[in-house]
Amino acid sequence: MRKTVLAGAIASCAVAALIGTGVGTSSVAGLTGSGERAEAERPTLVGWARLPAETYAAGTEVSGSALGTEPINGVKVPFADQPIQGFSGIVKNADGSFAAISDNGYGRKNNSADFLLRIHRIKPDFKGGTVRVGGGISLTDPKGLVHFPLTRADRKLTGADFDPEAFVRAPDGTYWVGEEFGPYLLHFDRAGRLMEKPIPIPGVKSPSSPDLQPGEEPNIGDSKGLENLAISPDGKTLYPMFEGTVTGDAPQSLRIYEFDRARAAFTGQRWTYQMEAPKLAVADLVSIGRNRFLTIERDNLKGDAAAFKKVYKVDLADGNQDGRVDKTEAVDLLNIANPDELGTPGKTFKFPFFTIEAVTVLNDRTIGVLNDNNFPSDATRVANRADDNEFISVRLPESLSKP
Repeated sequence: MRKTVLAGAIASCAVAALIGTGVGTSSVAGLTGSGERAEAERPTLVGWARLPAETYAAGTEVSGSALGTEPINGVKVPFADQPIQGFSGIVKNADGSFAAISDNGYGRKNNSADFLLRIHRIKPDFKGGTVRVGGGISLTDPKGLVHFPLTRADRKLTGADFDPEAFVRAPDGTYWVGEEFGPYLLHFDRAGRLMEKPIPIPGVKSPSSPDLQPGEEPNIGDSKGLENLAISPDGKTLYPMFEGTVTGDAPQSLRIYEFDRARAAFTGQRWTYQMEAPKLAVADLVSIGRNRFLTIERDNLKGDAAAFKKVYKVDLADGNQDGRVDKTEAVDLLNIANPDELGTPGKTFKFPFFTIEAVTVLNDRTIGVLNDNNFPSDATRVANRADDNEFISVRLPESLSKP
């Protein structure tokens, strides 16, 4: 397996002034005539790039020590350096690069204590099919704001402390992160330093919550907390959304909350998102206008078994007055036109990964979607070979601004 080691990738945020010009219409829409015909009928793949599974930050620390000693999908464990993997959320930068956040590392508290939480800077080259990494920031708690004992004395945050699954950047340059163990909202400055105490979601605790009292029952499943977080176009409001259903709520329903940044408080306003079937999950929530969003709804299957992987447009307005947000399918990620046979052979492209967890707007007709490769555990494209991180760009048949 190809191995990429990034010299100096763990650098201070001052290094992260990066990588060239932005991804605009010209860089994702250069279609052939056949592509234009396909585009009119269904969403069309216009860009594909990958970050190799074995991409590490050189000169960092050993990671994956709790994964055993036998190779996993062809990858030797533990790793000599921190892997750059598991992208769970993405934010577009002004220069056309992206900030991408990794989740807790290896899926659980008890195996991720040596995975350092981090926001990376990445830049896809859709023409060359590659993704570059250019530094980033580590997440830390130097002021001692976390109210429970951390794994490390130096207060660098690890995957045993938090499970960050979604994030946004506010107009002041600070980051808000939705995490699953609490679940909590976390607020970090531009350098990744925690700015205030973790903010719990009112009345909701997971089995991994440090706040559970003796005899208290959790009311949302493990790894079903704040998978999704959006920010309003004016930057004033956050919209945290669960991945799973809270105990006592209607089956297959998910809560969307409203959080006022100025008051640093939940407003009490709440909406309901209804999933299409049992055993699905929702990953990522991205604003495309006032009260309008994109989200990913998916099953927990992969490869040939994958049956449901879709991007929806969501409107909080509830036009049909059924008590649920309105949904319109935007992309079936298992049925994307591929006239130029990008990424994989064939005129239909499938994105059949277990955890597809990041969507971003590239322009009014084009979105980007990334998988979380669950390194090194998932092997979707090739049996017994750890999945890469793939970044695809998809041209839509109609404008995102259209309801």
